[in-house]
Amino acid sequence: MRILVLSPRVAPGIMTVDAWDALRAATVVHAAVEDGHVRAVVASGIAVKVSTDPPSYAPGTVWIAPTGDTAWARTVADDLMSAGPDIADIEVVFGSYDLPGSGLLDVVDVMDRLRRECPWTAQQTHETLSHYLLEEAHETLEALDTGDSDHLREELGDLLMQIVFHARIAAEGEGWDIDDVAAGIAGKLVYRNPHVFGNVTVGSAEEVDANWQRLKATEKQRTSPFDGIPTTLPALAYADKVLSRFGDVDITGTDLGARLLSLVRDARAQGENAEEALRQATRAPTSR
Repeated sequence: MRILVLSPRVAPGIMTVDAWDALRAATVVHAAVEDGHVRAVVASGIAVKVSTDPPSYAPGTVWIAPTGDTAWARTVADDLMSAGPDIADIEVVFGSYDLPGSGLLDVVDVMDRLRRECPWTAQQTHETLSHYLLEEAHETLEALDTGDSDHLREELGDLLMQIVFHARIAAEGEGWDIDDVAAGIAGKLVYRNPHVFGNVTVGSAEEVDANWQRLKATEKQRTSPFDGIPTTLPALAYADKVLSRFGDVDITGTDLGARLLSLVRDARAQGENAEEALRQATRAPTSR
């Protein structure tokens, strides 16, 4: 008997040669549910018996395992443990595999269902979610500060959920969805990294950054050095971004604002980030 394991994240009918060979050579094919994979097999001319009962371990039998059905998997495992010598007659055939990043499809699927079936999720808008996006971004920064990798993983997931949520809302009437978001950033990365995806030669990370900024400026067609700098950035981060556009500037005045701006400039000259340095210094006494 062969157990055929298929990924729910791969399009129905996309299987390995070994999987199709096993199906065509089978004397009988079983499946627990009639999902997309099973329908693709039937469409190819192979008969499939759909039954929720565990299959008999007979030679020539192929069982299309129900994807994500942990209860069925445990039943099979228990049967295998008690099968004794017959275990050797059972072969697991992997007909399709999850590609890196395929777990993102689960997030999209969960969000689609929540948007349809959850009253709270269904009534949200870009505006009602805006403070959650800011909150999750700050919680992600906090996780970075703590150095806790598990905490960072969790917070990145929460931040990802906000991105998928906004894209799902946009899909309902704004002409774009999560695929457009992904395609946009992929295209941007390719365009702004010609040393990897093109024929540009660079000798240092500084040259990479210079190319990035040049291509970004050309792409955005900005007319002011302040264009594209969010005014909602924290003050020190905003100052750092402005100084990055103007370079080494002469700062006049002795008031607190001028002194703070000078500190940001000095931090940049030393290769440091004033916002990050202040955040770390502020955390130090509170973590004792």
